[in-house]
Amino acid sequence: MKPNDFIFKALTVIAWIIFVGLCIEAGALLVNFVFSLYNPAVLKNLYQKLDLSAMYERSAATFYSMYAFILIIAFFKAGLFYDVIKLVSKLDLDRPFSSFVSKKITLISYMTFMIGLVSIAARQTADNLSHKGYDVNSINDFWVDSQAYILMAGVIYAIAMIFKRGIEIQNENDSTI
Repeated sequence: MKPNDFIFKALTVIAWIIFVGLCIEAGALLVNFVFSLYNPAVLKNLYQKLDLSAMYERSAATFYSMYAFILIIAFFKAGLFYDVIKLVSKLDLDRPFSSFVSKKITLISYMTFMIGLVSIAARQTADNLSHKGYDVNSINDFWVDSQAYILMAGVIYAIAMIFKRGIEIQNENDSTI
């Protein structure tokens, strides 16, 4: 087994572990949200000790909007790692420049950018709510890394453009042979 093959198999396993963890988190958040719709008393015992009962009592619309941000980010992160799994599982190291790889890397950059944008919007909304007296300390952990996602999206997009150019060069070389 080549060292690169081992590395990509290890990356696939790591991506699967992260994906499963993110799916569990997203699922738990969704289940808690559904339970809170039918029984608002469970708001004190949400996933990750997330007590949003004071926010709900003050304004249900605010609770729903902030929880929507949490759910959107959680599902985008799980979707991002699903696409990472598809990418590393189908990446052919002998011919890495394929349209599939280019499209997946581009999609991953867009999804990463969306996570960053939604996280920034959520953080801004939470900051505005804290100025109005809402306690948002327990939910700030869900979007603490918003700038990192924006930066990561830029780097991944640059890699996607390199792959796109690599495909063009590879196709030119194939047609001249």
